[in-house]
Amino acid sequence: MGTLSPRTMTLHGHAMSYVDSGTGPAVLFVHGLLGSHRNWAHLIDRLDDTHRVIVPDLFGHGASAKPVGDYSLGAHAGTLRDLLDRLGVERVTLVGHSLGGGISLEFCYLFPQRVERLVLVGSGGLGREVNPLLRSATLPGAEWVLPVIASGWLLDRVHSVGRALSRAGWRPGSDLTAIWQGFTSLGDADSRRAFLATTRAVVDPGGQSVSARDFLPEVVGMPTLVVWGTRDRMIPAWHATTAHSAIPGCRVELFEGAGHFPHLDEPDRFAEVLREFIGSTPQAATERQPARKPAPAPKPAPAPKPAPAPKPALAPKPALAPKPALAPKPALAPKPAPAPKPAPAPKPDPARRSRRESVTDL
Repeated sequence: MGTLSPRTMTLHGHAMSYVDSGTGPAVLFVHGLLGSHRNWAHLIDRLDDTHRVIVPDLFGHGASAKPVGDYSLGAHAGTLRDLLDRLGVERVTLVGHSLGGGISLEFCYLFPQRVERLVLVGSGGLGREVNPLLRSATLPGAEWVLPVIASGWLLDRVHSVGRALSRAGWRPGSDLTAIWQGFTSLGDADSRRAFLATTRAVVDPGGQSVSARDFLPEVVGMPTLVVWGTRDRMIPAWHATTAHSAIPGCRVELFEGAGHFPHLDEPDRFAEVLREFIGSTPQAATERQPARKPAPAPKPAPAPKPAPAPKPALAPKPALAPKPALAPKPALAPKPAPAPKPAPAPKPDPARRSRRESVTDL
């Protein structure tokens, strides 16, 4: 039997706490909102004699880092894939509870070749309905209210009341115990911020905002087990019918009288059901790819239209007769040269006249 002490690995620059115990076929457990590896601790001793059991604290939960960043289902699924790569684990039976069920469905969709079998326990992502307490965490102003109701002073008072009731014979159920343990982890600002970011990634004031129903047919061919408590007050048990009707061959186990944590209400039965499921179902095909809807049959090609008859060629227009050449105009007769003007008679010389007049006077 392996050690139950958590180990730490640095992933994406942040510390991730996890338990890795036993040898054999690997089983990866994924806890829910406000959970940690402690939600599965009782199953480690029951399974690690024949299996390698890997139980991480998701980022934002337990002893793992609570960085500012992406807390979507896809981000968590990618982190788990990287954890398996670092541990040298190629394929696993994937067991997810509540939020961890939604992460497991996302993991199957993104990395189907890494999953041998899928087990969903009170899983998210199968319908809209969810407890009003979780919906209230998505309302505006929740980040101001949460520090008050999760303050050390108030938690101490509630814990004192619980101890007094226990002395009087009251015993809290598994649901209340697990939820209280998770709630007490919200004493610091980083944990509260991570809780709100995670919740708002999958829930809105109207209910669950992320649904796997559209791609449930993608897991066709993967052995799937759904476990639910009939008295689940967090997510109604009838959500199990969604997976049962969408995944051919899906097996459903209802724990009569159990709540949102059937693996805590009846740990021995849960371990036995899980062992039997793993032992009786073949692994999903190694090269399995997400199932796709068959392509519609191609429509028959329409019959080719007959080629139109060629139009008759137009008769060529007759060539126009050439216009007759114009007769050349007769050359104009040259105008006669003008007659030369007679030279003017020379004017008499005034000197000679004066001399003649002088002679006459003599």
